[in-house]
Amino acid sequence: MDPNQHNIYELHLDQNSANFAPLTPLNFLDRAAMVFPDKIALVHGPVRRNWAATYRRSRQLASALQGKGLGVGDTVATMLPNIPEMYEAHFGVPMAGATLNTLNIRLDPETIAFMLQHGEAKILLTDREFSATIARALQLIPPDHRPEVVDVDDPEYSGGEKLGNIDYEGLLAGGDPDFAWQPPANEWQAISLNYTSGTTGNPKGVVYHHRGAYLNAVSNALIWGMGLHPTYLWTLPMFHCNGWCFPWTIAAMVGTSVCLRQVRADAVFALIKEEKVDHFCGAPIVLNMLKNAPEEMKAGISHPVKAMTAGAAPPAAVIEGMQKMNFDITHTYGLTETYGPSVVCAWHEEWDDLDLPERALLKSRQGVRYPMLEGLMVADPATLEPVAKDGKTIGEIMMQGNVVMKGYLKNPTATAEAFKGGWFHSGDLAVWHPNGYIEIKDRAKDIIISGGENISTIEVEDVLYRHPAVMEVAVVARPDEKWGETPCAFITLKPGTDGITEEEILSFCRNHLAGFKVPKSAVFGPLPKTSTGKMQKFILRERAKEL
Repeated sequence: MDPNQHNIYELHLDQNSANFAPLTPLNFLDRAAMVFPDKIALVHGPVRRNWAATYRRSRQLASALQGKGLGVGDTVATMLPNIPEMYEAHFGVPMAGATLNTLNIRLDPETIAFMLQHGEAKILLTDREFSATIARALQLIPPDHRPEVVDVDDPEYSGGEKLGNIDYEGLLAGGDPDFAWQPPANEWQAISLNYTSGTTGNPKGVVYHHRGAYLNAVSNALIWGMGLHPTYLWTLPMFHCNGWCFPWTIAAMVGTSVCLRQVRADAVFALIKEEKVDHFCGAPIVLNMLKNAPEEMKAGISHPVKAMTAGAAPPAAVIEGMQKMNFDITHTYGLTETYGPSVVCAWHEEWDDLDLPERALLKSRQGVRYPMLEGLMVADPATLEPVAKDGKTIGEIMMQGNVVMKGYLKNPTATAEAFKGGWFHSGDLAVWHPNGYIEIKDRAKDIIISGGENISTIEVEDVLYRHPAVMEVAVVARPDEKWGETPCAFITLKPGTDGITEEEILSFCRNHLAGFKVPKSAVFGPLPKTSTGKMQKFILRERAKEL
């Protein structure tokens, strides 16, 4: 018998267009432009664009893309810094039904070429600053698979060259500013594609849906207590997990996005003062840079500023330094696979009475789940048995819920592995404290997080193995005051190659790797192994700490 047959709450109470709509963050822009059309949405140099204009331009972009035949199932890639065009793409691309793929501007041409081909990008929006990288990447792609290039000609940058037959403003001119875009028919539809740094082999393409983007955008505002009309500084790259979903959060809260091409301490402090910035995000390296800036640069901030940090676990000393500057720090944790931050070190008022070092120590923990994350646990990855909440027993962090990715693009094996047992396996190892707060202790995959960027040790090792003098190599994280961690290479040289220097090795790496992936140090000698020949990286990590 149908269980709903005698359920009075299911009788003639059907879902329909009047009482149900798929969740999408695109509606935040529609509402912002309707309710607060004249509020400033974007600031970039002399540009001050209101919400009405931002909505108009996003619709023009969507219309122009549809005019080129793009829609559901198509990919539009961007190679852009944090400028208004990058912000507009977060709305215009999905308004056309397409999926947005924001490329990491720090990557090498080979990796960019792989991503453009794997994601099947039809159009690439690119800034002149990255023309050399993009030109090389396009050469590596067969002509019939190359995306159409649209140049973003930002007047705030001088240099580089245009690569396409049309620029962004020309593309927009062909679009309708009153374009009647349609929300997705299904909230499970892809909104964006974000590539992880490849831990083994090529990077994996993480697919987000409209529902998850909507929910994490709201979660950000809730856990930060943002309120209406925040002024948000883009110190966080929008290519990282779509700026941790903050382009959509800022539209929901009708805030002002202050754009920033390059994260420099002088520019950050100047904009905080000039634009009265009250919120910004960044990896611990950004906080460390601000903490160590000259005192005269820091002086003159007369209003409260909130900063959210995530990436590598922030050292308590960095948090303490920022608190001394009267910056209120919120520590979050997440992965590309969880729409950026989905765990927060939620603060308790009674902790305010503790000494500053104690407060900083508590604040450096990763914390508890976001309001929109359904499940968080530290467990045995094989049995899924939660570990004891004793602050000592190590297990793997696992998540469950609507802000977990759809899966990895074209990679069913990796997707099934990540979702084994009905939980997302993060690969991060942590302890669980008695109060339910988690704290990361190590990374299961030996990933190095340097300045907020993930670096695969295997990728660096693969390059080093290509050097004719290298016999064996192991790369581990070495603690670094500025970057949090940097790669350190331990190398056994081939017989008869004793004249090879550290600089020669590092120079070789610079020719084959993106700059942030190049080891900062190389150490020569025999490598410790188990009886079965496996490299003992934990011993090398200790050696790296002592260097």
